[in-house]
Amino acid sequence: MAEQNAEPKSLEELAAEGDEMDAAEVEQNAELETLRAERDDFKDRFMRALADAENTRKRAERDRREAENYGGSKLARDLLPVYDNLERALRMATEDGKEGDKALLEGVELTMRELVNVFKKHGIEPIRPEPGDKFDPQMHQAMFEAPVPGTKAGEIIDVSTTGFLLHDRLLRPAQVGVSSMPAS
Repeated sequence: MAEQNAEPKSLEELAAEGDEMDAAEVEQNAELETLRAERDDFKDRFMRALADAENTRKRAERDRREAENYGGSKLARDLLPVYDNLERALRMATEDGKEGDKALLEGVELTMRELVNVFKKHGIEPIRPEPGDKFDPQMHQAMFEAPVPGTKAGEIIDVSTTGFLLHDRLLRPAQVGVSSMPAS
């Protein structure tokens, strides 16, 4: 009721109130813009954190798979001389031509077979080049070169040691002799 009895406001008073309202509105708009900028900044940080978390998850999954597949490579390398010795024992027994102890020979063969089965179970595959195959520096290690008649340069002439792959990685190259026969 006091407003009805009050005198009407002058133009100057109304203009001053309008300026106050405009200043308050400008202040509210500025605060709103600040809040929007802050929200956008938080949204950007959130999206980056999500992307980082996803990348970390993928990296951890890849590392886990690699550890699962290749974690035993040191043990596998340590077992390769056992394979080599068994292979030499079998080769010598058959080259020797003696009857020898058949039970011992059979035991060595069974041990060798079991070792090969364990290798296969864990993704270890032998690399067995044959004489006449082309030398591949990715899979073979040249131990010597010799000119052998009837061969071409770069052909394998002798296999000293079997090589091995662990899944798709080279565990040990096959050690071979390579022909150095000049082209005629």
